[in-house]
Amino acid sequence: MAGQLKEVRNRIKSIQSTQQITKAMKMISATKLRKAQDAIQQMRPYSKKLQQVLGNIVSNADGDLSSTLSTRRPVEKVLLILITSDRASCGAYNSNLIKLAKATMREKYPEQTAKGNTMIWSIGKKGYEHFLKNNYKVNGEFRDIFQHLNFESVQLCAQAAVKAFENHEFDAVDIIYSEFKNAASQIFTVEPFLPIPKASKPKGATTSDFIFEPSKEVLLKELMPKILNTQLFKAVLDANASEHGARMTAMDKATENANEILKNLRISYNRARQAAITTELTEIVSGAAALQG
Repeated sequence: MAGQLKEVRNRIKSIQSTQQITKAMKMISATKLRKAQDAIQQMRPYSKKLQQVLGNIVSNADGDLSSTLSTRRPVEKVLLILITSDRASCGAYNSNLIKLAKATMREKYPEQTAKGNTMIWSIGKKGYEHFLKNNYKVNGEFRDIFQHLNFESVQLCAQAAVKAFENHEFDAVDIIYSEFKNAASQIFTVEPFLPIPKASKPKGATTSDFIFEPSKEVLLKELMPKILNTQLFKAVLDANASEHGARMTAMDKATENANEILKNLRISYNRARQAAITTELTEIVSGAAALQG
């Protein structure tokens, strides 16, 4: 009985230590989330407006002015830029992104995947480690971006993707990431990156005839690379905020689960202790009765 009590006490101490860790991780993630949320909320309207402007320019550009970055061609080779996290302890965040990447290869690009023409560029170590372990074609050159997250490091990845598309190394480029909604929920998204999609127009809408200053050629040449860099940077900031939100939520649930386990263990400990006391009292009474007899 004493051994059982000691085992329960050790389990209670272990759960309490784990609970302190989950509480600390929740507080750290909450602090980081606040900064990441401010960054993406400031960046998102600017990025979306830039993409809308670029889509309008591409939609109204003549065939001769169409850039190679907006030219659609038969899709033979595909690049998926997958944005995951560097660390675990964020619930199903990474596994959902990995599942979405596999579903995209299976459903959107089945022929290219079957021929081995689908490449994954992983931003974040978790996605890279998973696909490397499972023998997918994966490039980890940009997997450490989150260690020094800034616009310059993301720009290098965007420029490399643009260069590869221009050199016909890939015919389509998609970004797979998690769009931040709030701390408790994220929207897992597949977003076209290249070729640049045209702006969608409502039914019955008339085509606007814009006067461009400077010319369309100059605008396309200057704006396209800059807006693509901003688009990828926005996706990385979204993923960063989503990761901290998912980790904060996961650690909060882990702390609540620890409380439930501690409650059950304390009940078990008190019952075992009560049983031990009852047994000792019974033995004492029995011994006293035997001596008197």
